[in-house]
Amino acid sequence: MVTGNINALYPASGAPRMAVMPSTSTAAENTLASLRRAEPTLWANPDRLAALPASLDAGGQGISLDDTKTAAARFARWAPVLCELFPELQQAGGMIESPLLPAEALRPALGLPAGAGALWIKADHSLPVAGSIKARGGLHEVLEFAERVALEHGLLAGGGDAGPDAQAWRVLATPRARELFGRYTVAVGSTGNLGLSIGVAASALGFKAVVHMSADAKAWKKERLRQRGVQVVEHAGDYERAVAAGRAEAEADPFCHFVDDERSLSLLLGYSAAALHLQRQLQAAGIAVDAEHPLFVYLPCGVGGAPAGIAFGLRQLLGPHVHCFFAEPVQSPCFLVQMLAGEGAHPSVYDHGLTNATEADGLAVPRASLLAAGLMRPVLSGCFTVQDATLFRQLVQVLDATGERIEPSAAAGFSGPALLAGSPAGRQWLEATGLAGRLGGATHLVWTTGGLFVPPAEYERFVQRGRALLAAELAA
Repeated sequence: MVTGNINALYPASGAPRMAVMPSTSTAAENTLASLRRAEPTLWANPDRLAALPASLDAGGQGISLDDTKTAAARFARWAPVLCELFPELQQAGGMIESPLLPAEALRPALGLPAGAGALWIKADHSLPVAGSIKARGGLHEVLEFAERVALEHGLLAGGGDAGPDAQAWRVLATPRARELFGRYTVAVGSTGNLGLSIGVAASALGFKAVVHMSADAKAWKKERLRQRGVQVVEHAGDYERAVAAGRAEAEADPFCHFVDDERSLSLLLGYSAAALHLQRQLQAAGIAVDAEHPLFVYLPCGVGGAPAGIAFGLRQLLGPHVHCFFAEPVQSPCFLVQMLAGEGAHPSVYDHGLTNATEADGLAVPRASLLAAGLMRPVLSGCFTVQDATLFRQLVQVLDATGERIEPSAAAGFSGPALLAGSPAGRQWLEATGLAGRLGGATHLVWTTGGLFVPPAEYERFVQRGRALLAAELAA
């Protein structure tokens, strides 16, 4: 196991520094000590398997690449319906996907050394309909529930993947379908982006939509939901409490389907379908993924379902040469805390004296999904944590180098490439895994997660804060 403290991520020399902690039986405690001090930390997963079995355990149920393909097939057969419900999807034929963007212009700002691999962005911050990565899992679960209701009530003949043809599915965008769906409620607990995804999709189909939102959810996200006819229930507590309240309310109503971000396999598999499209994008860009061309993927992480789904899909599809790292705020490293916990434990960041307070609202989660953490045990390459100040600096650096507008939580992954390629702890991990000599042929893929619908005034505040931090750093 390799861990490290990364307080001085951007020293004056431009080369990242990291103090290396020894790889011993006490490494986990050393990592926890660093986390408790809210110091940026890099951790490598000692339980990762190079060769994964065809099926992995997900909360007591085996899932495989076939399940990812089933999720992708669901998106495909709903495409004509989505075109009717969301005009912005017509040009893409009803498919919800994001571009793969070259980002070499960003290399100097991030401190990625020359000859350390190519830099790309998977731009889920620009996903239509929901404006974030949550459009993937959120829409998938709503669509799966709608299918089940439609089949149970005879609105669709047949069922499963071999059900009605694409034209027959258009009935699900008719007044008849809306009347049926209007008998049901779809509810979710969220800090913001998942709520937007579920609320927008459910209300568009005709379901009553209820989003339980935590105190740290942004006001503009609540207002956007209300404008779409979604009921927003505000809670004084954090994400965990909002989820618990929504879950309890749904359990008392047989006509309410609760989208459980902590436990939902449907959400996770919806995210995993992204791997199939990314594979085609990599091939179109001429990017190989093999022993001489490793792929490093950096994913912002909250409760864990979205990054776990994507990591699962990528590892199953592209094999052992994909290395996924999750990025978390220093005050909300719930996934890393869970990965370090003993079997049967389910700790909170509060247990370690952390506040769970971060401007990265989508990542402000105190306790990780056990479903996601268990699935990632043999899959994940590691985790790292970042300070809020770093998120704002890199938000501005992304804007200046690429013109892309992201929200703070979407910036979490941009520290990853320099950590692996330029820090002592990152280099130690590369040497230990035999990847140090193959870095020149590598691809670093930073996965952004949200930002499309951030109001201009709100985004401008992000930019001003980031520019002030960069100016202070230069003056130091």
